[in-house]
Amino acid sequence: MSRSHAADATTHAEQPRGARSRGGARARALRAPRSRAVITAAGLCVVAFGALLASLAGASYEKALTEAAADLTIVARAVASDIETRRAGAAPTPPDYAAARGRQAVVTNVDGRVLAATPPLPIGGLLADLIGPQPLLTEFAEKAGTLRITLADGTRALATLRNLSDGSGQIALIHPHEAVLADWRAATIRCAMVAAGSAAVTAAAGLALRRQTRRAALAERAHAAMRRRVDAALGSGRCGLWDWDLARGRIHWSDSMFEMLGLDIERRPISFGEIALRLHPQDLDLAEKVEAVAATHGAFDHQFRIADAVGAWVWLRMRAELIEEEGGAGPRLVGIAVDVTEHRALAEGAATADMRLRDAIETISEAFVLWDAQNRLVVCNSKFLGLHGLSADVATPGASYARIMASAVALEESEIIGDAAPTANERIYEARLADGRWLQISERRTKDGGYVSVGADITALKRNQEKLIDSERRLTASVADLIGSRQALERQAQELATLAEQYHLQKGEAEAANLAKSQFLANMSHELRTPLNAIIGFSEMMQAQVFGALGSPKYVEYCSHIHQGGRYLLDVLTDILDMSRLEAGRVRLEESEIDLSGAARATAERSRRAAEAKGIELIVDAREGLRCCGDHDAIVKAIAVLVSNSLKFTAAGGCVRLRARRSYRAVLIFVEDTGCGIDARAVAALGRPFEQPATVMENGMKGSGLGLAIARSLMALHGGSLRIRSRVGVGTIAMLRIPAKSRAASPTSR
Repeated sequence: MSRSHAADATTHAEQPRGARSRGGARARALRAPRSRAVITAAGLCVVAFGALLASLAGASYEKALTEAAADLTIVARAVASDIETRRAGAAPTPPDYAAARGRQAVVTNVDGRVLAATPPLPIGGLLADLIGPQPLLTEFAEKAGTLRITLADGTRALATLRNLSDGSGQIALIHPHEAVLADWRAATIRCAMVAAGSAAVTAAAGLALRRQTRRAALAERAHAAMRRRVDAALGSGRCGLWDWDLARGRIHWSDSMFEMLGLDIERRPISFGEIALRLHPQDLDLAEKVEAVAATHGAFDHQFRIADAVGAWVWLRMRAELIEEEGGAGPRLVGIAVDVTEHRALAEGAATADMRLRDAIETISEAFVLWDAQNRLVVCNSKFLGLHGLSADVATPGASYARIMASAVALEESEIIGDAAPTANERIYEARLADGRWLQISERRTKDGGYVSVGADITALKRNQEKLIDSERRLTASVADLIGSRQALERQAQELATLAEQYHLQKGEAEAANLAKSQFLANMSHELRTPLNAIIGFSEMMQAQVFGALGSPKYVEYCSHIHQGGRYLLDVLTDILDMSRLEAGRVRLEESEIDLSGAARATAERSRRAAEAKGIELIVDAREGLRCCGDHDAIVKAIAVLVSNSLKFTAAGGCVRLRARRSYRAVLIFVEDTGCGIDARAVAALGRPFEQPATVMENGMKGSGLGLAIARSLMALHGGSLRIRSRVGVGTIAMLRIPAKSRAASPTSR
């Protein structure tokens, strides 16, 4: 609470509650009639302004018409006199002043036809067409005077008519109301604006007063509500307000302070002597501490004990500030006192429990350490310091794990023990220190995110275990040697000769077969590839007709057949050689990190022309960032085999989709097609060398039968697999599973 609020609450505490409520109600009752009277007066002023304006406007309206009629009569007489004076030999034209101020002058003959007009009118027209049927005006002329008429076009005007003295015609003067009332209308508008402004100011003043009155009422209600909330907050929070007049030695307490101590509420200042009778003997220096704060003009924050109504000691924490009163009234210490008895009891209990816990941790026979969620030390015992060679100065509460362990004996190796796998919340492991000692450490996460670690010195146990393992290993080896020796001696007489003979025979046959196979493959590689390369090369040159036209178009067609056949034969030969090397274990993977997304797209692009030529839609769906470890060429070859098979067995208008996804510790490559499909009984045999379904042979799509076998073998070298699912008439799905960490193949040459 601020100083002003505290002083206000203290001052009001001295007054009876009934007096405060009655005073507020009386003020509100007096303000309400005054507000209504002012608003009523403002409304009457506005009505009076309006009535006065309407009366003045009506009077000036009639006055303007009357004066204009008199002026029109005078002007008509002057115009007639001028025309008669200038009649000899001159045209009967009205003078220019006749048309001043919006008037209109017309000269007619005895028949009422217009001879001249100002402003001009059509010559020869009738005056009656302008002023309408006005028998009184046309018959009596100047005797009728100036009349208020309505013109033929519906315009209201003043009009007068005079006969020329020679009887040759008449003069008519017309003054429209619009021109007559122009000045009156401008004056009326100015008066209305002045009246409207005065009414607006009056209304604004009334509204401002009403708003001010409403704001005052709202502020008073808010202040009363605030007082109620402050009293409720002080009571529920077991605290009270102090207002200590240091110059006079008087202290004012809030009601909550009396209620907190169980005392009767008093509406009078309390002397410090009365309070000193309730202070604990060890806290009688309260006045001295207050005087020291007053001398330094600082803040006061002190805890002391005071007796309640039944004599029990209540711990209070008083926080206050020194306020200098205006007018030289002296300093006042204003603040709040909070009941901290329970807090003190809890703190003392927590300190006792903490001391007991530290004693218990210290008596543990193992090394114990507790870290918080930020890997900072909470508590440890001397066993922990001794095992890790730490000093008490380094392992202080709050020190980071990195700083403490930087000074500890380093760990050379560690291994997880136990049948259960370690989890994020618990693990048990053994560690060897640099000085040769072994520790068994058990770690477990706490609910607040830290972890507790218990370590035991198992150096002696590990040495005994090593001795037992070594003895067991030696004993097992001795027993195995004895058994092997006995069995060898028993079989030696019977099988030695037979085994030697079979060994040499089978070895010779295997070496001969291997030599023959190697020679056959080498010869076939040389003897078949060389002519095939020539056949393919010459057929390409003949197709391109490098040295001139071949003559008949059939030759070009035959060259195309020769080129296709050579290519097919070369592919079959390459598959046979690759399968032979795979079976002989002579393929070695050159592993590296591979971007499977790029490899899949590159493979699809190489097959794009074949798909477009056959009218098949080839779709690639490979997510970015798919990487694995393996042989790039081997994986690309396996993908190309599956894509080629799907294109081969998919009819025109079909679809082949190449997808790549990441799975658990592996990357999956799917090749899906909408081809003819394979019978379920034949799917199991796919992947064997030279194995082809019967439907393939019936449809004339026979190949080498080694593509899927090569793909399966290459996946096996990577530690992966090839799986095929198919339905006849629906299509086929082939999946390559490639581990993220491929296992190395045999170390023979590729």
